[in-house]
Amino acid sequence: MENLRLASKQQGVVLIVALIMVVAVTGIAVTLMSSSSVDMKITNAAFEREEAENALMGNVQQVIADEATKGGNSYFLYTRAQIPNGSIALDKVGDTVNSMSNLNNGALDLPCPRKFSFTAGISCNMVQVDSTITYGSKSKHTITITTGIAQEMASLNTGG
Repeated sequence: MENLRLASKQQGVVLIVALIMVVAVTGIAVTLMSSSSVDMKITNAAFEREEAENALMGNVQQVIADEATKGGNSYFLYTRAQIPNGSIALDKVGDTVNSMSNLNNGALDLPCPRKFSFTAGISCNMVQVDSTITYGSKSKHTITITTGIAQEMASLNTGG
């Protein structure tokens, strides 16, 4: 009989211990869910950046191809004196804003970037294309790619 009396006195303790366990398990579950939410945001941001970089690279190649097909009317052939304020706006491709500047100093041509075989009398017309794209929610992030283009040409200035 004594055992029965002790069991009846302990029923409230079991309820309190069970409630403490439920609160602890709920706290762990909430922590894991909020951690998962942060991981999803990080993954989404990385995906958006990768998508923007790929779109930008494709648009840069399209801008260069479009200018190359213009032949003698290409902005790539402009001298520094023909480009007001040092840079000229190129056609917009998709969401990419493009501009070009000439890197040659005055009438002198620049030597071409190093190559295995050097040819006398060849110099380079050096231009730089800057392309920028905005991405993300509310378009608050930007990526800019700067592309250097060296066009080989015969030159009277190199003494070749």
